[in-house]
Amino acid sequence: MHVDAVAYRQSSQDELDPSTGAPLNETRFVLRRGHLRADVERDAVTGAFEIDANTVKGPTVRPIRAEVSLRWPARAREPGEAGDAREWSATATLGLLRTPFGFEVAELDTARPFLERSGFARAFFPGEFDLGARLQGRWRFLHAAIALVNGHPIGELAYPARDPAHSKDLVGRVGVEVPIAAPVALHAGLSALSGTGFHAGTPSTKDTLAFHDDNQNGLVDPSEIQFIPGSPATPSETFGRFALGLDARLLVRLPRVGRLQLRGEIVWAKNLDRGLEPADPVATGRDLRERGWSIGFDQELGAHLQLGMRYDRYDPDVDARRQAPTQVVPVDRTYSTLAYTLVVRLPPTRFLVELDHVGNALGRGANGAPTTLKDDALTIRGEAVF
Repeated sequence: MHVDAVAYRQSSQDELDPSTGAPLNETRFVLRRGHLRADVERDAVTGAFEIDANTVKGPTVRPIRAEVSLRWPARAREPGEAGDAREWSATATLGLLRTPFGFEVAELDTARPFLERSGFARAFFPGEFDLGARLQGRWRFLHAAIALVNGHPIGELAYPARDPAHSKDLVGRVGVEVPIAAPVALHAGLSALSGTGFHAGTPSTKDTLAFHDDNQNGLVDPSEIQFIPGSPATPSETFGRFALGLDARLLVRLPRVGRLQLRGEIVWAKNLDRGLEPADPVATGRDLRERGWSIGFDQELGAHLQLGMRYDRYDPDVDARRQAPTQVVPVDRTYSTLAYTLVVRLPPTRFLVELDHVGNALGRGANGAPTTLKDDALTIRGEAVF
């Protein structure tokens, strides 16, 4: 479980969102995630069921993982035994499973040295889990996974864990884990996604009359009555989306200090945002090109301390433009976060202190001009695994 104390959030206000009624204050105590998991294993068949309880948007309990797998070899063999299981393995899985894309999406919450995943990972794969079928295998230093999923993760804003269209998304990753020298290893991967998004149609409308009291005399004048013709229904549509990602980690075991991990990831995508600014090229009249990347490191300091820093950027619309007084000019819609973290490990617990310097180019100043929204945050997290 992860319990957060948000000690400071620069954008917090003692107000409510006028459109949704949700509180705008984020300086609070929150149960970020509480997972309860049960596993079963019998010969070649395994199963897992996991639920999540949190208070991020009010008290919520939901399934986060539910899968049945068939694996081969059925059990781990002893070294030297025929068909050594360390050489190769294969697993077929059906259910609510983790999406096999990149490194951050697959990284366990209890292993990550930062509070949350990068902004682009949360935008493209909100909730990380999706319903579908997955085939994964491993041979020596090479490992691969491919999945056919609904394309609507459990954290999606529009249709979480549902699928309004019959088409499915194909997603997968191929990676290597190569020892370079005794204390150094390289882990890298190539990921891709191809799928279909959904644009909801609109119902038909009737002819209506509208009245607007232009002269404010409280009377209905003929010139103040307007006829608004009805409109026919528009059908729902689907649109294509894809993503290509590269990720790499360099792990160095430093004597008397601990492991140093350098990490980097970049994703190019089109019409894939489902968690931050949902992409809808039908509504905008053009495809939305998206780009996200992150770079960082974390360093162990003995058995109980760990330091880390990560910088990530996400642009949900590389081609965004706006009308200036006399011409159309490019618009910077980039979100960025520079995170500093300190981890204290006291098994079975961890304590994380993270300072986030957040940049959001969509802010507006007091005069209405575009500016960077100040949204820095200081958070303290307690984690327990049992």
